[in-house]
Amino acid sequence: MVVLVAGCANQTGTSSQSGGQKKVLKVLMAGSLVSPMEKIEKKFEADHPNVDVQFEPAGSIECVQKITQLGVKADVFASADYTLIPSMMVPEYADWYVLFAKNEMVLTYSDKSKYANIINKNNWYKILDKPDVIWAFSNPNLDPCGYRTPMTIQLAELEYKDDKIFENLITSKSKITVDEVNGIYVITTPENLAPATNKLTIRNKSVELVSMVQDGGLDYAWEYISVAVQNDMKYIRLPGSINLSDVAYTDTYKRVQVKTADGKTQTGKPIVYGVTVPKNAPNVELANEFVKYMIDEFGQKVFEEDGQPPVIPAIAGPDKTKVPQILLKYVADN
Repeated sequence: MVVLVAGCANQTGTSSQSGGQKKVLKVLMAGSLVSPMEKIEKKFEADHPNVDVQFEPAGSIECVQKITQLGVKADVFASADYTLIPSMMVPEYADWYVLFAKNEMVLTYSDKSKYANIINKNNWYKILDKPDVIWAFSNPNLDPCGYRTPMTIQLAELEYKDDKIFENLITSKSKITVDEVNGIYVITTPENLAPATNKLTIRNKSVELVSMVQDGGLDYAWEYISVAVQNDMKYIRLPGSINLSDVAYTDTYKRVQVKTADGKTQTGKPIVYGVTVPKNAPNVELANEFVKYMIDEFGQKVFEEDGQPPVIPAIAGPDKTKVPQILLKYVADN
């Protein structure tokens, strides 16, 4: 388990004068949120010198499982797929959530990547299929970016009118399969994904792939555009019909589903992040205030600058009456 503890210095000196121990605010979150959340953390700790915000970034499904299966007590949980909260946490582990930011799928690369000088939004799937190219995505069973990758690749068959794209890139290189039923493409990701490592790499979370691309160990990796922007990566932007960012294509996205190893089914939809304070949070009031920093004017600016357009106003679910009072100014009904 990766734990990032950042920004713990007390700028005001209050803690050192009192000699007291800081209160820990534990935040479980999607790895793609690290950059903007570190900026929010810095301001929050400056305003709350007695608080030490500690992050545990991981795949969003893994984060949920820590709370619901392992009994981890988190103050805040922020997911790269907001639907994980109502489907896996409400009502037993959470009774409210807010949608606060958006994203899109892109294919990242570097100057070291093979065919970097010719790849574009029309030929990327042909480049990935070349025998000397190694590419990657994150584990669909642990990370929303992971299950969104095969969704994007399946949608590409519809966009480019080529029914061999998924087979060439996914089924022939792993144990991931796809079946079409009445126009719906159901992708199955078994626990043992068994990628052909000479062509395809799969890691637990997408942010692990950033340095591998930058160092030249990988030619290409699927990421959110925010991750690419935050890490100064080159990337290919895809048509709206396949990049999972455009609400105008909601009905198109619904044509792909991923059945993960735990038996749950994820349906294609626009990428929207969600946040909640779990029912067993040790520091509920502080946690609610931290969420406010994420969705108020300061937080909106941070997410905009980091390539994750904020949802303004944030959207409440499943019932706005459950949302803490401190957040209501920045929240609309679902």
